[in-house]
Amino acid sequence: MAKTKTAFVCQSCGSQYPKWNGKCPGCGEWNTLVEEVIAAQPAKTTAFAKFDAPKKLSEIEYSSGKRQSLNNSELDRVLGGGVVEGSVILIGGEPGIGKSTLMLQVAITHPGIKTLYVSGEESLYQIKMRAERLGVKNDNTYLLSETDVQNIIGACEKIQPDCLVIDSIQTMHTARIESSSGTISQVRECAAELQQYSKKSGVPVFIIGHITKDGSIAGPKVLEHIVDTVLQFEGDRHHGYRILRTLKNRFGSASELGIFEMTAGGLREVSNPSEVFLSDRAIDLPGTAIATTMEGVRPLLLEIQALVSPSPYGNPQRSANGFDQRRMGMLLAVLEKRSGLRMGVNDVFLNVTGGIRVDDPAVDLAVVSALASSYHDMIIDGKICFAAEVGLSGEIRPVNRIEQRISEADKLGFKTIIIAAANNKSLPQKDFSIKIKPVSRLQDVWKIIFS
Repeated sequence: MAKTKTAFVCQSCGSQYPKWNGKCPGCGEWNTLVEEVIAAQPAKTTAFAKFDAPKKLSEIEYSSGKRQSLNNSELDRVLGGGVVEGSVILIGGEPGIGKSTLMLQVAITHPGIKTLYVSGEESLYQIKMRAERLGVKNDNTYLLSETDVQNIIGACEKIQPDCLVIDSIQTMHTARIESSSGTISQVRECAAELQQYSKKSGVPVFIIGHITKDGSIAGPKVLEHIVDTVLQFEGDRHHGYRILRTLKNRFGSASELGIFEMTAGGLREVSNPSEVFLSDRAIDLPGTAIATTMEGVRPLLLEIQALVSPSPYGNPQRSANGFDQRRMGMLLAVLEKRSGLRMGVNDVFLNVTGGIRVDDPAVDLAVVSALASSYHDMIIDGKICFAAEVGLSGEIRPVNRIEQRISEADKLGFKTIIIAAANNKSLPQKDFSIKIKPVSRLQDVWKIIFS
């Protein structure tokens, strides 16, 4: 008999090596090399296999009706308007964040879709308990506790579902690979088989994936390349709100955002997140400012909180929650150099309320205003909001989609919005009840909010 061949495979990047190393030469991670059995390659043949003849682009039939609504407006939004026939969607997130709850909720609340929910982590009794807690009964949902991909595909061919849910890909295995479940080889091969089934049958497949300690989806990077859409669940488990963010989407925008609230009866859709994020804000307190940001095509208004206090130690602290700390350091340098605020001797803490993380440059002006408000211990009017970027020389720079930002602030009852002067020139003539204040320098902003 031929000798069994093994190799050491990095569980982080998927690189293979003939011997074990403490540190992976490919990605630099420590203690990630695991010995796996390498399957023998099939003998090459020169015979031509049967294949489908290529078609002209004009011969391919397409209709927008290929999208199927999931009866969940927030999930439909991040998918680009619904799920596409034959698509593979990967959903990642921390343990307990709500991935399985969302998928089970979608399966049992849509009476028009026959769904096969496959779990490799829970028994059928445990899934039934969660379904009872959600309070919805649907006889069009089938449950299966299985980890073998071939058996799962066989069950699909038997009941012909309209949608397949895999929970989770790290628990699946295929007989084609001899390594154990959760390894790089198994995850890659199982995902490839599920993708092949989805493309041939036209059944959309939702795959739930675990994440590593640094927040990335566990398994090889090729897993994200195989699937059509990658969704990421974010949020603090100790808070009620969950954010479903699109990281990759072949059939729609890759910058959409869905907001959910975790309740005793499952995940509830939040149709107007701006009101939710601003509902508990404290008015007439120094160190707070309202920013207008864009997530995909959706405008959001968020509260920015800042605390600037003298440092009792020699080295001042810098901490930012929900905002890039390096960008905060740049804005602090701008305030010290261009406005004379002595930020270098103070501790600075910044927080974006609601558990959301923003990287929109339009939040800059709200951040520096909140920092200046806390530094001077002066209150910014609660009816003022901000939408502009701050440059290194203290100039106020324009941002995109300013009309949508102004309309959202106007709808929520704000009286004044401060924007860049360059945005005001290109703003279409439209009657807004909100007062628009164009500025070009930080000094102009201080005159408005501190006068």
